[in-house]
Amino acid sequence: MDTNPLILIVDDDRDIRELTADYLNKNGLRTALAADGIEMARQLERLRVDLVVLDIMMPGEDGLSLCRRLRVGSRLPVILLTARGEAIDRILGLEMGADDYLTKPFEPRELLARIKSVLRRTQALPANLEPEPRRRLRFAGWTLDRAARQLRAPDGVLVALSSAELRLLNAFVEHPRRVLNRDQLLNLTAGRDAEPLDRSIDILVSRLRQKLRDDARAPALLKTVRNEGYSLAAEVEVLP
Repeated sequence: MDTNPLILIVDDDRDIRELTADYLNKNGLRTALAADGIEMARQLERLRVDLVVLDIMMPGEDGLSLCRRLRVGSRLPVILLTARGEAIDRILGLEMGADDYLTKPFEPRELLARIKSVLRRTQALPANLEPEPRRRLRFAGWTLDRAARQLRAPDGVLVALSSAELRLLNAFVEHPRRVLNRDQLLNLTAGRDAEPLDRSIDILVSRLRQKLRDDARAPALLKTVRNEGYSLAAEVEVLP
């Protein structure tokens, strides 16, 4: 049996599908192809896929919607492809649960590197053996239950967080009072370095500040360190 990872490429552009598959096949991966969400579902039913490369801009159901549906009952890794390269696409992709994203046009070797990086992170342990974050943490009156994926405000109100916001908050509580630059934050939340002019982390920090009731004009909790990055300005206590 061939144990090389099987990558499902979902893109309505036939040339991109076939050229990408050819490159990945030559570099030790197996591939399957789909032109839309319907074909993607069929392939996932009959194949044991290890990772999905999913184009955002497709006719019918788009890649963001398909990614969200995948996340409902699956932990299958997803790398999104976007032709626009806009920060909002990247933010939405992370919030839908994507593991990484790549802007078209892209170098096939960069996609290969991203695939290998995501697979290393997601296949470190079998899914049923992967340790769950059991600890509850308290900072500045806020309580984060990482097992239940819940954030409780000092007044007891539960605050809903997107997947991307939760991953970003986890990065901050794991490194309190430490300045984290954009590269570090993106690596901690998506396992990759920031691209030039990538402002997705800034947008996520802004959204997280709103959830934490932190004044954007004079933030007291998620502080901006000029020319360096961001820092959680609070002690973090581990709760029983």
